[in-house]
Amino acid sequence: MRHRPAALLGVVLLLLLAACERGPAATTSPTGTIRFASYDFQENQILVEVYAEAVRRAGLPVTVQHGVGTREVVAPALQQDVVDVVVDYLGTATMFARPAFPDLPETPEGMHAVLSRTLGGRGVLVLDAARAEDQNGFAVTTAFAAEHDVGRLSELVPLAPELAFGGPPECPDRPLCLPGLAEVYGLEFAEVLAMPSRAATVEALLAGSIQVGLLETTDARLAVAPVMLLVDDLGLQPRENVVPMVRTEVVDRFGPRLVEALDATSALLTTGDLVQLNRAVELDGLSPEEAARRWWGTG
Repeated sequence: MRHRPAALLGVVLLLLLAACERGPAATTSPTGTIRFASYDFQENQILVEVYAEAVRRAGLPVTVQHGVGTREVVAPALQQDVVDVVVDYLGTATMFARPAFPDLPETPEGMHAVLSRTLGGRGVLVLDAARAEDQNGFAVTTAFAAEHDVGRLSELVPLAPELAFGGPPECPDRPLCLPGLAEVYGLEFAEVLAMPSRAATVEALLAGSIQVGLLETTDARLAVAPVMLLVDDLGLQPRENVVPMVRTEVVDRFGPRLVEALDATSALLTTGDLVQLNRAVELDGLSPEEAARRWWGTG
């Protein structure tokens, strides 16, 4: 994704949010509700529903805006008072907020401290991180792994010039996707195809139109499709604990109930929960909101 001029970005954000808004009546004043926004992939939409439901249960007004866009759109929206709450992933959020940071801390606590200092000056409060974690993973079919005797990313190096890679459209620009694979592993693929969804990535792997594809480590399809993640043996991916971020002004307006509800959710959420939530939507056919309500025991 290329960066857009600030004025145009603001217009795009407002149009997107107006089109996507769902929840209480559309006439609700933006200052009278807590506006949650999700990224343009399914797991994040599920997570946003989980945290939004906690805030509803605390008796606070909520709207949810799904699929607003990539991090290049949503992160500025949080800082520019277009949305109020974003649920992110610790390592990626820290790298995006501090792209010139010389050495990313290895521990979640270290990354949380850097992210909190960085976004605190931009009017955003970084709340407690959850135990739940989801990293980028790179998958092949089990048949491909057996044929070529590969189980680690570094073992793809001699094969990559003959392979097709599939990932989200922003992958060529993301340091934890293709640029990171090239820099850390020396992986250069013969062809790169943009995948519209993770489901499409699995289908392309099974059809043989790609041989390597990006899938998150909590993707439920890993348990049911003949695909496997290669070990990140050189440690490209940082820790990616789920972490909610809230505009400071909204915390001041709604008080401690908002922070308490979000922090309590993070204290409960595990990686196993995240896998099950993904399974409920990806395989069982529930909507993100239905899966979240079932997780909370209200669906």
